[in-house]
Amino acid sequence: MDKVREGESAALVVRGEAGIGKTALLDDCARNASDFRVARIAGMQSEMELPFAGLHQLCTPMLDRLEGLPDPQQNALRVAFGLTSGDVPDRFLVALATLSLLAEAARKRPLLCLIDDAQWLDAASGQALGFVARRILGESLLMVFGVREPTEDHHLAGLPDLRLRGLADDDARALLVAATPGRVDTHIRDRIVAETRGNPLALLELPKGMTPAELAGGFAVPHSTDLLNHLEGHFLRRLEALPHATQRLMLVAAADPTGEVALLWRATKLLGIDRGAATAGDAEQLLEIGHLVQFRHPLVRSAIYAGASPEERRAAHLALAQSTDPELHPDRRAWHLASAAAGPDESVASELERSAGRAQSRGGLAAAAAFLRRSVALTEDPRLRVERALTAAQAHVRIGALDEASRLLGAAEVDAQDELQRARIDLMRGRVSLGADPRAEASALLLKAARRLEPLDIDLARETYLDAWLGASAAGPFAAEGQLDEICAAALAAPAVSGPPRPSDLLLEGYAKLGLEGRAAALPVLRAAVAAFAAHERSLEKILQWSAIAGTAAGVLWDFEHMDLLFSRPVEAARAAGALVSLCFSLSGQVLVVAWRGELAAATALAAEADALAEAVGIRFLQIGTSLLAALRGDENRSARLIQSTIDHGTESQDGTGVQMAIWANAILLNGLARYDDALSWARQAVEVSAANVATWALPELIEAAVRTGDDALAADGFERLAGTVRGTEGDWGRGILARSRALISTDAEAEGHYREAIASLERTPLRPELARAHLLYGEWLRRQRRRADAREELRRAVALFDASGMIGFGLRAGRELRTTGETVRKRRDDTRNDLTPQEEQIAYLALEGRTAHEIGAQLFISSRTVEWHLRKVFSKLGISSRRGLRDALPVRADRS
Repeated sequence: MDKVREGESAALVVRGEAGIGKTALLDDCARNASDFRVARIAGMQSEMELPFAGLHQLCTPMLDRLEGLPDPQQNALRVAFGLTSGDVPDRFLVALATLSLLAEAARKRPLLCLIDDAQWLDAASGQALGFVARRILGESLLMVFGVREPTEDHHLAGLPDLRLRGLADDDARALLVAATPGRVDTHIRDRIVAETRGNPLALLELPKGMTPAELAGGFAVPHSTDLLNHLEGHFLRRLEALPHATQRLMLVAAADPTGEVALLWRATKLLGIDRGAATAGDAEQLLEIGHLVQFRHPLVRSAIYAGASPEERRAAHLALAQSTDPELHPDRRAWHLASAAAGPDESVASELERSAGRAQSRGGLAAAAAFLRRSVALTEDPRLRVERALTAAQAHVRIGALDEASRLLGAAEVDAQDELQRARIDLMRGRVSLGADPRAEASALLLKAARRLEPLDIDLARETYLDAWLGASAAGPFAAEGQLDEICAAALAAPAVSGPPRPSDLLLEGYAKLGLEGRAAALPVLRAAVAAFAAHERSLEKILQWSAIAGTAAGVLWDFEHMDLLFSRPVEAARAAGALVSLCFSLSGQVLVVAWRGELAAATALAAEADALAEAVGIRFLQIGTSLLAALRGDENRSARLIQSTIDHGTESQDGTGVQMAIWANAILLNGLARYDDALSWARQAVEVSAANVATWALPELIEAAVRTGDDALAADGFERLAGTVRGTEGDWGRGILARSRALISTDAEAEGHYREAIASLERTPLRPELARAHLLYGEWLRRQRRRADAREELRRAVALFDASGMIGFGLRAGRELRTTGETVRKRRDDTRNDLTPQEEQIAYLALEGRTAHEIGAQLFISSRTVEWHLRKVFSKLGISSRRGLRDALPVRADRS
């Protein structure tokens, strides 16, 4: 709280078992926050399936500040909260809008957000608030969560936490004696203290179930290894002592998550329960009815609900459904109807399906999945049940609930009515497998699905073949032997689509021919596919689904311009749409092309953004570009550790592409460090991999390392293979790399012309690292020819390019070579700019472009106040006072990211 009073932000998760005192600490926090604006909510177990219910409760008092948010964020919150209709907002755009809204609310005075029983928040709210808590920094915002342990919820994992333990024995004894009338036998006292493990609620409640004689006379209390069940049992015994009408009233209250008093009275009236039942016996010690219906402790709610019979629970839910306005709260009514159903009920299942559509339209994907899952259980018609199960499984895949998706598919398989349904089940199983670790079996499942779909839906079958090819290609050495060839053969044998081939059809044909018929047959088709993808804007779904695969095809063609475009386009599309899971993967691809352009600072910032997003989204994936980025940076220890970590992680998850990229990157790193024997060992591995691009891109590393270690035969063989990959392609990238490699294996009489050709070609590309390496190799050759003046000229250019890009390893190698020509090389000056973190540097450059704090925050998924906080630190580090000084303090870079 002191930190927040000073203008910073903080988050804390208070964890502990039921009754340990979490709520008491949150109460104390609120009492000491007279100088804060306080917003407080509590999760409710019965409300966990309603999208954004908790978030709406927290944000409602602040919606008067909604107009201060950027339009996309305003719209996202309005749609999520049902205030307006519109396109489905990405749940993380909703989270970013929440962050901005809370930051706005904290502008005039610090804001304290207390979220109790966070384990019972609906998934959409929990994910959004976890996202916010990880990204607060300079907003004068404090978020304190209370979480009952144990819990399987991971939305708050990694945040600072305070784990509450039981009271010390002396304090526990004092509390027990103070709270218990009459004498407590010392043996009984010590046993209660031991069995409750100092849990304050247990110390207060359990003695109430014991007679004075038991407390004073030494009788043992029942032993319970599960304190939670013991406490619930205690509350249930107290409830069972109440009149039957009071128990029924309390069950209705427990079944309703809203706490609306009017709703409780309407429902109990339908059940014939008099209002006086609420005050009978000691009911008021357990249930409070004021402006809201509130239980004394959440365990009272769970005890009464768990203790009721199924028939009693169904009656309570039916009364609540009949008392809920179908126009104002259709989803709550549908959920109560579902809970009231004793068996299949098509009208309720249909209503749940409509609720799922409404939830999805508000970005509540987890709620949509829950509605659909319940709809499946209430559907009697087998064919319709399979269709709903497939839809529910797809919804669970989208939220990452792969185990539940698999269970739904298992149930659907039993009921499948025809071959099309069975084929679609196979397709969905393949998509589940693509999202799981390890992923190697995904391609086999997708191949099976594609074959079954062929006679039924050829368009879907061909897209499934492409998915299968992607799965096998990504698995690489972890895929079954011959599987990629089998997929290629099946794809080529599949019937063509009616009408002109779609870009995805061209892509499938090109990759299949590449695998089976060779480059000559594949290149014209891949060239047409790349041109088709580059020339036409696709739907968001198709851009996110196929652009990166098309960009990989551009790499096969040595076409960096289209590769750059096709890797960058999904970033722009995902960012504009707020599709943050897709943005994580798209940013990873963009890191590759930005690093290859030599913009290592920009690539580092993009990689940091992808990592932060992945953490917030809760996904685990390998960034394909970070290995190359590490290799080009050439910081030996850090780069080697990152590359080895990537190999280990990729091997564990059977991500062949990640492993293969890292092996290739290690060869680059070691060549840059002039450790040619080691580089050759890694390059040999890289050129034998199944991923066509990695094997091709590794050939120049093999050739250079082989020449430097005297293995001329291996170098010549590598060159012939490289020439075969360039033959039939167009553009300066392939020509430049081929000429540079040819120079390495040429005689002294021929080499110079090839080096000059390489430099001329690569100068026409944006690949600054490759150009710098051409200057370096040419300079090294000139020095060996004793042409020191000429060598100095080339080596100076190499050093300047390496220095501008931040390529430490290659830069040191070039510097050493330049010194041997007799030139003094000044040590690179570490200016103040190098003190900027990757995020600070990215913010500084975005500010230099004229972006507002709101615009920068929207791009980097932080609040505008955090942007301003970072900019103040940037100004301090650079020794400037405002944005106007950035132009002189930061070098111009060709950063198109």
